[in-house]
Amino acid sequence: MKNQKPIYPFHVIIILSMPLYVFSFRIGPHYSDPCNRPPADPRTLQTDQMTVLINGYSEHRIPLLTSIAATYAAASSVAAVIILWSNPSTPSQTLTSLSQNLSSISTAAPISVLRQPSASLNLRFHPQKTITTRAVLICDDDIEPDSESINFAFQIWKSDPDRLIGFFVRSHNYDLTQKSWIYTMESSKYSIVLTKFMILKAQYLHHYTCSKEYEKLRAKVEEKNNCEDILMNFVVAGEVKKGPILVGAKKVRDWGDARNEGGEMEERDVGLSSRKREHRKRRGECIGEFHRLLGKMPLRYSYGKVVDSVGEQGLCDKGGNLVYCDRQIFQ
Repeated sequence: MKNQKPIYPFHVIIILSMPLYVFSFRIGPHYSDPCNRPPADPRTLQTDQMTVLINGYSEHRIPLLTSIAATYAAASSVAAVIILWSNPSTPSQTLTSLSQNLSSISTAAPISVLRQPSASLNLRFHPQKTITTRAVLICDDDIEPDSESINFAFQIWKSDPDRLIGFFVRSHNYDLTQKSWIYTMESSKYSIVLTKFMILKAQYLHHYTCSKEYEKLRAKVEEKNNCEDILMNFVVAGEVKKGPILVGAKKVRDWGDARNEGGEMEERDVGLSSRKREHRKRRGECIGEFHRLLGKMPLRYSYGKVVDSVGEQGLCDKGGNLVYCDRQIFQ
């Protein structure tokens, strides 16, 4: 038998018989340092759609992840969906199966699964070579918006592409009694968009990953395994000197919310409250560390929410029932 060259299964590509649909699962040492190459020229990037980067980690969420990826891929504003799998202990066979399951779904945009080289949260903002759009949507594997809300958020981003756009926001503030920065939620203002759903310019990925100015801050993200979203808000606010924009979604389900868990209400509320306090404390520490290392506070406040339509919000009688007047069909 003649000697044959070994075959290294670094790439497994599944091609469907239908045109224009390619689902792939990539593993192995395919990463190159993006900081050794210049960022993509924005003039060469697609402007009418965006690339979705979904961070995946939990294997038990794979069925939900499959459904969510399909929802994004079906939206008219989406050019491609990339699932960034960041759990290094997940067997390759599991991800191959995920890719095969995705191949059975008919969607308008291609879906690929990319195993990350580590579990680092900084890799959520890695400027992937395969990104060909000017806009990128960063999202979690447990957030499920409807297609109409996805498309509307993208239209708002197009109207002000330098800023961060999202459905979920928080705020920074300064506690005068403790003399420290805190992480909070306020009804009247906000300064931080969460990576549950965050639209941003693709070039910010390169700036986050490669800027020497944020090198020590990225190290803090590694150390705390947290706060990569807060750091991206620092990066963008430092660039544009403006706060983010909150967009109202018509329908978005947060499957990761602790209030979805079972158990007795009293016990759940106590546990949830305790977790929230510890979570806010860690996030406040991140804000303080970033401020100290950067030597300035770039975060800016924004106010209000952009919604698709307000409507009359008045009640009218229709068939003996009270309905919103703007939902009536007028002849």
